[in-house]
Amino acid sequence: MPDVAIPPGIEGIVRITELPDPDWADRWDRIVVADTLKERLLNYLVFSLRHRRRLRQVALPIHGMLVLAGPPGTGKTTLAGGLANRAAVELGEPVLFVDINPHAFPSQLLGESQRSVARLFERTLPDLAGRGLAVVVLLDEVEAMAVSRSGASLDTNPVDVHRATEAVLAGVDHVARSCPNVTFVATSNYLPGVDVAFLSRADLVEQLGYPDADAVAAILLDTLRELTERPLDGPELRALAADAAARGIDARQVRKLVLHAIASTRELALDPERIGVADLRRTFDTERDRGEAST
Repeated sequence: MPDVAIPPGIEGIVRITELPDPDWADRWDRIVVADTLKERLLNYLVFSLRHRRRLRQVALPIHGMLVLAGPPGTGKTTLAGGLANRAAVELGEPVLFVDINPHAFPSQLLGESQRSVARLFERTLPDLAGRGLAVVVLLDEVEAMAVSRSGASLDTNPVDVHRATEAVLAGVDHVARSCPNVTFVATSNYLPGVDVAFLSRADLVEQLGYPDADAVAAILLDTLRELTERPLDGPELRALAADAAARGIDARQVRKLVLHAIASTRELALDPERIGVADLRRTFDTERDRGEAST
């Protein structure tokens, strides 16, 4: 499904995509997190997109926002897109996925005016919602927008921080009231950096952590299947997965371990189908030793 054209003069929106899109299925299927977490996220989003517009807020207060929190590299942003795509499949109807870059507003968020932020939440998003489709809005790295006012650095202007965060809170509230077909998915690499008033508006706050040994093994096998059809699961891979999990590496680093193994030898670069667990172990041990030597 091609991206939807962004109207000229619109700030902050990276892209608008109409889902479902078969190319986005991997964003859901190949992110390794607990099945119970995926089920909870999908149930919430389907419910919010299908039923929120008919609910009375006093009886069942639903703000239309979930937060995915966790360290960088744990798959939050990819999972958010996959979640929206999967929800579109479940609903059997198109969903607009709106990707917002909070770093596109530096002068507005840290200066005297929040006109661009207000325009985004009060005009642009309601205009998109007015098309009648369900809309999922990704607020990636939301700590850059809804900055914690109580924890703001002394190096920043507290007035600017308050105005910036208040503009976001007012905007989210406006969309919640006027656009029941819109649900926000926010991600955060550092939850204490997000303002508590923003978090209080979230219907769900879910934490993604570093993968455990079983998850590391699943990620390695999934990545290796891109390169070879040889069965590589076994005690050696499981031992490597346990060591990687004990070291506390994130999911992105696990997948990059395969790439680093390929980059370590010309033989694998020319013929990656020959990759084996021994290559991964050698690369892992080298990188671990290098990291220990640098500390």
